[in-house]
Amino acid sequence: MRLINNMSDESPSLECVGATATILLQRPREHNRIDPDDIAVIRSHLDNIQQRSDIRVVVFSGRGDKTFSSGYTIQALVEKLDRNFEELLDAVENYPLPTICALNGSVYGGATDLALCCDVRIGVRNSRMFMPAAKFGLHYYPGGLRRYVAQLGPSETKRLFLTAAAIDDEEMLRIGFLNELVEREQLPAKVREYADAIAACEPHTVISLKRQINAIAAAEPSAATFRDDYERSLRSEAFRLRVNAVAKRE
Repeated sequence: MRLINNMSDESPSLECVGATATILLQRPREHNRIDPDDIAVIRSHLDNIQQRSDIRVVVFSGRGDKTFSSGYTIQALVEKLDRNFEELLDAVENYPLPTICALNGSVYGGATDLALCCDVRIGVRNSRMFMPAAKFGLHYYPGGLRRYVAQLGPSETKRLFLTAAAIDDEEMLRIGFLNELVEREQLPAKVREYADAIAACEPHTVISLKRQINAIAAAEPSAATFRDDYERSLRSEAFRLRVNAVAKRE
């Protein structure tokens, strides 16, 4: 089933094809920046996806071939201090379904944090990233710093934030900002490869694994020893059927 939901020419669109939902940022002439009004649109898309039993993975990407996104509109931060963007990113990070960031180009500012919220990040060659917060005199919000340190470590986080220096595609891969680096024309196929692999797994197990991995990474008490989901999966009908199917093939 193919469903396309586009509220305006520039607001983030939602396209559902098969088991994959894609949220697309749509301001290529403005480096796919995210405006304050876009936040409610993205949240609505995420809520709609979560109501559908046929969707197994969510992809974030941008229109065009230069920039995935330049992040949140900086003027919005100057005009009004709120937590809407931060809370959106926390929601993406904790979204129950697996998420893939398909970086169709370079990535800057708060969009680097959006990418880090996703479970898998796939970039294209000849792209780059940088975090210009210190150049603007902006002390970054705590949730974003936490994600940077958790994903990239304190040393790389300091390098990127304290120098505001850009790094290239190979360096993005080396430090773990990217999981995969591909030629531009290979990006759709690589995204489908990941999406198909996720869809082939048992959905409830994927959701519970993501939840516990996130909890362990956040050093939540007892997360590393929580056994209920493991033991429940051993008793599940899905586990029995899948194991029997493997046994029959052998």
